[in-house]
Amino acid sequence: WKKLYLAHHWPVTVCKMSANDCQDPPKYWTIHGLWPDKSEDCNRTWHFNVTEIKDLMSDMRHYWPDVLHSSLNRTQFWKHEWDKHGTCAATLEVLNSQKKYFGKALELYQHVDLNSCLLKAGIKPSSSYYQMTAIKEALTRFYGVTPKIQCLPPEEGQKAQTIGQIEFCFTKELQLRNCTTPKGGSNIMQAHVKLGTEELSVCNDDLPTYYPSEVQ
Repeated sequence: WKKLYLAHHWPVTVCKMSANDCQDPPKYWTIHGLWPDKSEDCNRTWHFNVTEIKDLMSDMRHYWPDVLHSSLNRTQFWKHEWDKHGTCAATLEVLNSQKKYFGKALELYQHVDLNSCLLKAGIKPSSSYYQMTAIKEALTRFYGVTPKIQCLPPEEGQKAQTIGQIEFCFTKELQLRNCTTPKGGSNIMQAHVKLGTEELSVCNDDLPTYYPSEVQ
């Protein structure tokens, strides 16, 4: 693999996508995962062991919660992220243990500090719509790189898409880089993120964009 995606999701949108026991989703962007752009060289026999990240637990629960299942003692979501992505990312020395992988993802999340960047740009959850280009420009201006933004397409009869996920790309040296794929390059890893029955896909620049403050 060539790059890592640090994916943040907006809990309110995640809850809207899936009628699970979402209770009171956090009102801040949380971590979805740290993903190599291809799943190769993954060691599938390397099983998740929650005791290895016990020192990270309070941060994990706060910044990387399982939004869809609000019980605090569930570790399923982290296990899934480790099995599917962490075991591939572990080819890098700085990510080659569970503690390093989850710890580094938390560090990158704090470093990117998406929540305060959006607030500084005056972009906050609201019942009025945003232009997707304005959100992109604010992020690009702030970080100097282009992130990848995913939305829920408009529902039947609606005109606005709903923002759901913002991904930042990092090089193997863990430096921010653009997420854009060169023309002709294929990004097979995650064209779509599926949760429940609904799917997130890359936002449409021309559609009004909803950044919801509560689950409707």
